[in-house]
Amino acid sequence: MTTTQTALLIGALTAAAVVTLLAQFVPAQPDLRDVLTRLSPPTRRPHTTGATAPTGGGAVDAEERLGMWAERTIPARFLGTAPARDLAVLRMTPAQFYGKKVLYALLGLTLPGLLAGFVTLLGITVPLFMPVAATVGLSVLLFLAPSRDIAQRATKARAEFARALSAFIELCALERNGGAGATVALANAAQVGDSWVFRRISEEIARCRYNGQPPWDALTALAEELALPDLADVADIMRLAGDESTEVYRQLRARGTSVRTALTTSELADANLVEERMYLPASFLGVVFLALLMAPPLMRLMTN
Repeated sequence: MTTTQTALLIGALTAAAVVTLLAQFVPAQPDLRDVLTRLSPPTRRPHTTGATAPTGGGAVDAEERLGMWAERTIPARFLGTAPARDLAVLRMTPAQFYGKKVLYALLGLTLPGLLAGFVTLLGITVPLFMPVAATVGLSVLLFLAPSRDIAQRATKARAEFARALSAFIELCALERNGGAGATVALANAAQVGDSWVFRRISEEIARCRYNGQPPWDALTALAEELALPDLADVADIMRLAGDESTEVYRQLRARGTSVRTALTTSELADANLVEERMYLPASFLGVVFLALLMAPPLMRLMTN
């Protein structure tokens, strides 16, 4: 074992020991839900249903277990705050989010050391500060990467929800125009589509049917949970129809039109942004072309 490899191994063991020692003196902040789950009888512990269970098999389960361990052992100020609304849109738990962050950080801690060892085996001497700096920088960068990934995925999911919601609004308007009540119109409209948006709305309406809650209240809570103001507006319109038995066909059609207009405006803005980004490569190609044209005359002038 070379001197660089020995120094890396000693540094990694020392850093792990220091972090473990300091973690013992940090006050723990237990998760109330996790404590109640562990103290409850086995027959009453909540089970993950098929609708909310993440796909991926054992790898996802291991990632979630890693996140649960991180929530119990790592201080909350180091882990950061989980984006609750974004995770709710993606149907992810905070444990999965923290597990992904810890897994990426471990990957960042491992890759520079492996690369430095491989380079050392080739006979290339690497200064000690380079793998250490690469390890710290890459681990921090990868630890923060899941937050941006979750935000981007949640934005795409909300855009998809808005597209499906425009169709749901039109279906509700058609049901109301056909004489159906507010509750029946919402239930029938939610059963038409088979996407995850319609299934999510149908689940909320079905849950209301069993607990005696008006469906528009459940949709309002869902809109607040997922940060979807358009769904809250639809719930307010249907609440007006259910409480006062008023005709809301035109209001629903107008709301559907506004949702589609907002989607079109957003897509046009994204298209304009992509078009503006295309100007830079085109300008660079123009500069290269001009350089190829000007190079021969300039070389002749310089040689003469």
